[in-house]
Amino acid sequence: MSLQKLIETTLQQLKKIGSIDASAVITRDGLLVASDISSGIDAETFAAMSASMVGAAETAMIEVKAGNPDRVIVESETAKLISLGAGEKALLIILTKHDAPLGLVLLRMGEAARKINSLMD
Repeated sequence: MSLQKLIETTLQQLKKIGSIDASAVITRDGLLVASDISSGIDAETFAAMSASMVGAAETAMIEVKAGNPDRVIVESETAKLISLGAGEKALLIILTKHDAPLGLVLLRMGEAARKINSLMD
């Protein structure tokens, strides 16, 4: 099985916890590696803008001498966008419903990120 298919399988398993509308693994510079994204969302734009968001958060945290962020969470009225590092090379990005159980989502994201990191090493 190809790397992309293995990562897509990991994303599909993550989606089974419910409340996840989209997920992607991207490089830290915004290139799409794999995704589980429904129609209506441009995966390439989702990847590029998510990487920009993480880059801006990292720059801000370094500027205030607080180190690199572990994760970035953006909340709106209807959704949450969560980014988590998946090793040095990749980011795991998900879009959840606003009322998604954050603790469970972060726990499962951490497990998935570790798996993705080992696959990409």
